[in-house]
Amino acid sequence: MSVLFVTGTGTEIGKTVTTAAIAAAALARGRSVAVLKPAQTGVTAHETGDAAEVERLAGPVTTLELARFPDPLAPATAALRAGLPPVLPQDIAEAAAKLDASHDLVLVEGAGGLLVRFDADGHTLADAARLAKAPVLVVAQAGLGTLNATALTALALRSYGLGSPGVVIGSWPAAPDLAARCNLADLPEAAGAPLLGLVPEQSGALAPDAFRAAAAGWLAPALGGSDAFRIPV
Repeated sequence: MSVLFVTGTGTEIGKTVTTAAIAAAALARGRSVAVLKPAQTGVTAHETGDAAEVERLAGPVTTLELARFPDPLAPATAALRAGLPPVLPQDIAEAAAKLDASHDLVLVEGAGGLLVRFDADGHTLADAARLAKAPVLVVAQAGLGTLNATALTALALRSYGLGSPGVVIGSWPAAPDLAARCNLADLPEAAGAPLLGLVPEQSGALAPDAFRAAAAGWLAPALGGSDAFRIPV
């Protein structure tokens, strides 16, 4: 699993912090890591993007953005409004392959959910992952509604012929409610894949040293995490 795509069941659910946790765990094991952000939206040229945030939290990773669009919109719409060319699936797959040639792990973080449009023809992150022949990790919410969103994402992955190593909860609450606690048991069935991580809420606010020390404990060994990782019961 040298190239891993990271998508979400929606936006603002912890994809970037989850990507940083996986990167930090890999770096701690002595692996070289690259982070590819195909389309960064909602930031200007001088603002910090998601790839730079992963580097801040995780440590010395290679980062690459293929395009940056200022409006906080889907990549296709943001590119159109900016008068800039969109990012195409083959651009993403080719960039991932080049990074893969010189790194142990390449993490490709999408924008929003799996089927967000990247261009006017409706191409998505799933098209890029299929070209790259890479698995797709799903980052999900903890609470009410996540089972449906996760099942729909899993259905879309299967329709593209894509595999997934599992699902990670991108912001696990310190005081989980009944729905969040029950979802721990039900998410693997919804995803058709195991639950591989619980990233605590507000993890991105930790100091980088504290984040790096804790990251492996949030992830299962399949994502380079700790053998001591356990799902709460």
